[in-house]
Amino acid sequence: MTSRTVTLLDVARAAGVSKSTASDALQGSGRVAEATRDRVRAVAEELGYRPNSAARRLRRASTGAVGLHLPATATRLDYYMNLAFGAVERAQEDGLDMVLLAPSGAAGGRIASRVDGLLVIDPEAGDSAVPGLLDAGVPVVTGERYLGPSAGPSAAVVCDNAASLTALLDHVTERGARRPAVLAPSGSSAWATALRATARSWGLAHGVEVALRTVPFAATPAEAEETTRALLTADPAVDAVICAPDGSAPGVLRAATALGREVGTMGGGGGTDGSNGTGGGTPPEPGTIARPGTPPEPGTIARSGPGLLVAACVDGPATRGAEPPVTAVDLRPAAYGRACAELLCDILADRAAPDTTRHHAWSLETRASTGSPG
Repeated sequence: MTSRTVTLLDVARAAGVSKSTASDALQGSGRVAEATRDRVRAVAEELGYRPNSAARRLRRASTGAVGLHLPATATRLDYYMNLAFGAVERAQEDGLDMVLLAPSGAAGGRIASRVDGLLVIDPEAGDSAVPGLLDAGVPVVTGERYLGPSAGPSAAVVCDNAASLTALLDHVTERGARRPAVLAPSGSSAWATALRATARSWGLAHGVEVALRTVPFAATPAEAEETTRALLTADPAVDAVICAPDGSAPGVLRAATALGREVGTMGGGGGTDGSNGTGGGTPPEPGTIARPGTPPEPGTIARSGPGLLVAACVDGPATRGAEPPVTAVDLRPAAYGRACAELLCDILADRAAPDTTRHHAWSLETRASTGSPG
């Protein structure tokens, strides 16, 4: 059977109960034994049964819509647009419309009267709109955990962001980096907080000083370029830069090019012994070769500096289309949006508890910017 042909009566017959008992079991109402309730729900899932959305809205006086709250910077980031499309697609499968909420939010009571539930993505502890959304009186699913105080329970879909940055740091180290740097996002979201903490803890665990620089949560390529230029000029021993904000990695590449750093290799003009240019090899002739990271003096010859590995915490068009293509963590944003919407749908249909936590998988895509095949 398919979800279009399975009826409540089909579920009741297969579970060996009356239609009213099946209805009560699926809605979590009535006096139904726990074992019966579990059996009916298992049968419904096996048959692919989905409740009639229109009838369910009439019984519950619901709106047939759910709200989506994104960070204020989301409109210019590819990651959040893909996430939103995935969430909309999944909500529609349960007959629910998706309402995009203004970044400033609204009073919880007014929101609750317009939607049956809420998706709150990457909530900032400092976002004044979030507490009202979490306390709106409707089920809430957060994309990543909310680190601020919350009045009521909320469900969450989370990624292991510490593990993803650890994988990047391990990768560049395996490729030869000895002095990695991380351009970590500012702000109080779970993602930003985890990346900053992980950069420090990884360095302590490995006895390596990670050069940590904080950039805006939605840093532009120009902002990433400026930060990278300053970093590499002040600390030319840095041989790997991991850039966190979505879409900003091309700025790191531009800074590397401007400073004569060859991306994707640990070799380069800094030495003839295969080192990264921070020691060993043949030094340049005085007065004839410009030092890496320093603009050449008149009459000198610019040469390629030590190599530089570049990676990103968020994959997307900017990393895949860069030259060279940039190694990045694929957070699968469309699938993440679907997972958030699916959990909210499951809560609204009594298929999941209102404080459920689910985990979303990521993958590491290695490319030429770290000397890896594309």
